[in-house]
Amino acid sequence: MLEESFQSHLVAAWSECGEMIKDFITLLPTWFSTVSVDESDWGLNKTSPPLKAPPPSLNGGHREGDATNGVGEEDDFDPGAPPPFRLAEIRAAIPKHCWVKDPWRSLSYVARDVFVVFGLAAAAIYFNNWVVWPFYWAAQGTMFWALFVLGHDCGHGSFSDIPKLNSVVGHVLHSSILVPYHGWRISHRTHHQNHGHVENDESWVPLPEKLYKNLDITSRILRFTVPFPIFAYPFYLWTRSPGKKGSHFNPYSNLFVPSERKNVVTSTVCWTLMVALLICAFIIVGVVPVLKIYGVPYLIFIMWLDFTTYLHHHGHEQKLPWYRGKEWNYLRGGLTTVDRDYGWLNNIHHDIGTHVIHHLFPQIPHYHLIEATKAAKPVLGKYYREPKKSGPIPLHLIKNLVGSMKQDHYVSDTGDVLYYQTDPHLYGFQRSKSE
Repeated sequence: MLEESFQSHLVAAWSECGEMIKDFITLLPTWFSTVSVDESDWGLNKTSPPLKAPPPSLNGGHREGDATNGVGEEDDFDPGAPPPFRLAEIRAAIPKHCWVKDPWRSLSYVARDVFVVFGLAAAAIYFNNWVVWPFYWAAQGTMFWALFVLGHDCGHGSFSDIPKLNSVVGHVLHSSILVPYHGWRISHRTHHQNHGHVENDESWVPLPEKLYKNLDITSRILRFTVPFPIFAYPFYLWTRSPGKKGSHFNPYSNLFVPSERKNVVTSTVCWTLMVALLICAFIIVGVVPVLKIYGVPYLIFIMWLDFTTYLHHHGHEQKLPWYRGKEWNYLRGGLTTVDRDYGWLNNIHHDIGTHVIHHLFPQIPHYHLIEATKAAKPVLGKYYREPKKSGPIPLHLIKNLVGSMKQDHYVSDTGDVLYYQTDPHLYGFQRSKSE
């Protein structure tokens, strides 16, 4: 019965892949007169699986000793205290035009990035010089990351108010860099809806102390030693994070509700087609040329993705809280995110570093995030942390990444307002599950 159901989804997915391209060509003139998506739905029109909140902790609130763990050391401001403003007040401070999505403008960024990707590949093939290849790999990997960000906007519905356009563009961009669009879109929505929640968040979630201490020493070292974590994304797509089960490719994963299975199969089919295309390229032109043109930039893209997404939620100079149970709400969780400055790369990867307002209001297009953030800062006050200015290349963020990996290892199994704790034995290679 299960196999027949999967086969029916697979047949429907193959049909939908063809229909998406057909619709994109034939229905484009009519899309721009059908702007009717409710912002509160993020343009996704799907329902996440119901999430069960953990029972209230017996010792909720701040744990004794938080001030000695990086909290409250510089001034009296407590980042874990409930903010004195509401989400509606932040929304009201943002100019109305910042919420307007321009599909033509969004498509112009796609055209720009695709042109650069093909231009870089053509230049590298033309010169075919080992002096040129490293520069090509760095530039092209960064452009793959830019393509991901535009597909990310499609997933949020901030690309346009036209769901079918978002789906087509999102599939093309994400499949081209081996990301299953719908599978990732749905799990990323879960991340936004539960940001800052120890149990229910989805991206770079803290490990509870018990789970951390049950990991073998190899898993601990791989998780918390640079550079291993910045190559984690492909593994995450297949197996998720420690303590969580499921796969972004499996329509029957507990990441998805039954109504989302067809979409997941469609994205898995598109991902498979891209893999098949790469295999054909291996056969026709050889393994080494394909690795030089596509493989190494893909690894650079993965590094960018993990580096950036980690630092948007970790590595601030002052430790920031995570929540569970009664202390968590959408606003408090969103305020734990961190803006970052990437120097010359801000524009290239579509201001993804302007992350606090994006997390609170993912419907805002990326080209309005800077203005929206500027307008919201007077309301946010100290809950907004001004990012350190970067040079042309954000090398200063490497220190934040390494420092966080050395210190932010797990959170307590109890309490509702939590801060990362450090395993002092991790880098002494001392195996200890009983401490």
